[in-house]
Amino acid sequence: MSITPTSTAQGEMRILDVVREVWGFDSLRPLQDQAIQAALGGRDSLVVMPTGGGKSLCYQVPPLVADRLDVVVSPLISLMKDQVDGLQSAGYPAEAFHSGLAPQQRDEAFARLRKGECRLLLLSPERLFSPSFLGFLKKQNVVAFAIDEAHCISHWGHDFRPEYRRLSELRTYFPNASFHAYTATANERVREDIVKQLDLRDPKILVGGFDRPNLTYRVIPRVDMHDQVIAIIRRHEGEAVIVYCMTRSDTERMAGALKRGNLKAETYHAGMSPDARRKVQEAFANESANVIAATVAFGMGIDRSNVRCVIHATMPKSIEHYQQETGRAGRDGLEAECVLLYSGGDFPRWESLLSRSALEANRSEEVLAHQITLLDEMRRFASVPQCRHKAISEYFGQPYSIANCEACDVCFGEIAGSEDGTIIAQKILSCVARMKGAYGVNYLCSVLKGADTEIIRHRGHHELSTYGLLDGLDEKQLRNYVFQLVDQGMLDRTSGSRPVLE
Repeated sequence: MSITPTSTAQGEMRILDVVREVWGFDSLRPLQDQAIQAALGGRDSLVVMPTGGGKSLCYQVPPLVADRLDVVVSPLISLMKDQVDGLQSAGYPAEAFHSGLAPQQRDEAFARLRKGECRLLLLSPERLFSPSFLGFLKKQNVVAFAIDEAHCISHWGHDFRPEYRRLSELRTYFPNASFHAYTATANERVREDIVKQLDLRDPKILVGGFDRPNLTYRVIPRVDMHDQVIAIIRRHEGEAVIVYCMTRSDTERMAGALKRGNLKAETYHAGMSPDARRKVQEAFANESANVIAATVAFGMGIDRSNVRCVIHATMPKSIEHYQQETGRAGRDGLEAECVLLYSGGDFPRWESLLSRSALEANRSEEVLAHQITLLDEMRRFASVPQCRHKAISEYFGQPYSIANCEACDVCFGEIAGSEDGTIIAQKILSCVARMKGAYGVNYLCSVLKGADTEIIRHRGHHELSTYGLLDGLDEKQLRNYVFQLVDQGMLDRTSGSRPVLE
């Protein structure tokens, strides 16, 4: 079936009618309008619209206006479920096929598709490429495919998924269909790769602004993580807060600490049963739960616009992840706070996790090296005191000319630094030099704190002039200072399972 483009005159009025009727909006944002027109006109497109920018509307509106069935490829069951639940509650005829459906639900969805009652169908790549399902779709006269989270197709993206690489094969089965790629985070290199991997033909490329002026960014040295997180949440009492953690066990420890601090908190991670995850998502979406300690999967597709704070208990593994996750705050356009608790120890921990994951997934050394590069860029963002809004915008290739954003810790003057910071740095560097050997961070801190241990006495380090020189500092703060010196290139920390300082 060939595509019959919708005329501009007919389309403009019909688009606004549909948007008012289903979503209650009186107008569209400029990028949304252009993306919808491209989809209605049958022209391939790549749409990069930051979290909260209304990207899903761009592929939800066209099939209603054109009275056709469009297919959306999505990587997560939770993302598909949340979207379809929201659309169906608004009277939009949408369906999704995933492993969470009961047999009766699948049968009913197939029946609606056969009757031509469905306008939007959400699928995972795995489900899409099953031979029987491809054959079924060809009979439904699908004329447009939307690829959500399109950065997943690129090795250079922050969340590469091998199954996305097969999507270009759809051209063989649907030669007359148009293809539309959507993502919230993609720099120029990733955008070029998306176009190449999906074999987009003369695509309309639309890139929104990455700056979110209503978000206040803060990067705070992590000293006592759980106490710091509790204090931040108390600033937002009764409001929605997401606390992102590095691992599943981290989320459980965090939720436990929050509960001991008399805060009601839920946990969310991939190790939980689908039913348990669904209950947490639904509780957060319907506002019966406000505080969630989660891994990065939480929040995708959840339509809760009034999240007032996003906390990263540890450094995320890329600026793309950070931008996407903080973008879940303040989607209603009102002010929201984003706090990153940072320690230089986050980098080697992430490096170890990424290396182990690459080995298990048999990823190439080139892909791993790129992931480490993304991680290093995130470390520089966290450790270099520059306007956070400027840093994010320029990372994605967009200039930022505002002298003072008035919405980050740097521009607020909150990180002027300790007056005796130089003296502390000199003492740490002096101790490393005087120890004349290869020792780790913990041992260095023990010497600087003046610990009375057998190993220190055996090595004679209790006789150094730097022994006990920083005994007045909290040990966690001292470790943070050491890692700051690593970040700034004044100390080198070797890689491997037993890293040492030089």
